[in-house]
Amino acid sequence: MTNVKSIALCLLSAALAAQAQTPQRLPTVPLRAGMYQIQAQVAQSPEQRAIGLMNRKSMPSHEGMLFVFESREIQCFWMKNTLLPLSIAFVADDGRVVSMADMQPMDETSHCSKEPVRYALEMNQGWFAQKGIKPGARLAGAPFDAPK
Repeated sequence: MTNVKSIALCLLSAALAAQAQTPQRLPTVPLRAGMYQIQAQVAQSPEQRAIGLMNRKSMPSHEGMLFVFESREIQCFWMKNTLLPLSIAFVADDGRVVSMADMQPMDETSHCSKEPVRYALEMNQGWFAQKGIKPGARLAGAPFDAPK
C-alpha cells in the first residue's frame, strides 16, 4: 500500500510541476494609471499568487498581473522561475502606490512593500517609469473603488 501512495504522490507532484511550467491565464480586470489603461489578470488564491507570471516568455505592454491578498501585510515577491524582467507596484486599498521595485528574471532576491498592502501590480519592467507613475500616484479600477 505504501508503494501505491508513493506513486500517487509522485504523479501528483509531476502534474503540479507540469502545470506550473505552463503560464497561467486568469480572469482580468481593467485598471487605470492616470490616462493609461491596464488589463490585469487577477491572482487571488494562494496557488494563483504562487505561480504568478512564471514561465512567460512575453507579455503585451498594456497587460499585467494584480495580486490580491486576504489582508493588509508587508508583501514580498521574488522572481523564481520568472523569465520576464518586471516592475512591481505595491498598492494600498485606495489605489495609492506605496512603493515600487524593478525585479530581474530568475532572481530570488525579495522585494517587499514599505508598508502593509493588500495589492501588488506587476508590469513589464520600466512600464511605470515610462508612464511617469511613482509612489503616491493612484490606480483606479474596481478593486480600489469598492469599500473594504
